[in-house]
Amino acid sequence: MQKIKQFVESDRGKDILTVLIVILVGLASFELGRLSKRGNSSGIKIEYPAGLNQEANVVSALENVSGTTAQAKVTSKNFFASNRGTKYYSLGCSGGKTIKQENRVYFATREAAEAAGYELSSSCK
Repeated sequence: MQKIKQFVESDRGKDILTVLIVILVGLASFELGRLSKRGNSSGIKIEYPAGLNQEANVVSALENVSGTTAQAKVTSKNFFASNRGTKYYSLGCSGGKTIKQENRVYFATREAAEAAGYELSSSCK
């Protein structure tokens, strides 16, 4: 026990203990990171109660103007659909994020989208 105390109190012993602590903290952090990715979590998902018409946080979209320049156009549209598809999505729905901007058709209300022949996507219900 006396030899251990002398070793810990020496400069060399303090250096070795500091290195061991740094290595152990690094390993623990690495393992915690691996454990956090092990689950089937796909990240944060924001859901709104059914029937609540939420205003979108982002109301601007890039549009191709005369084929060469892109300008930001501010719009109050809350829904969009693909000009080639049959489903429409709310701006906050992740189901339609793969639709390119130039292929999107915007609607102010659900009724306008349904009147144009689109139906609500099952991923946005």
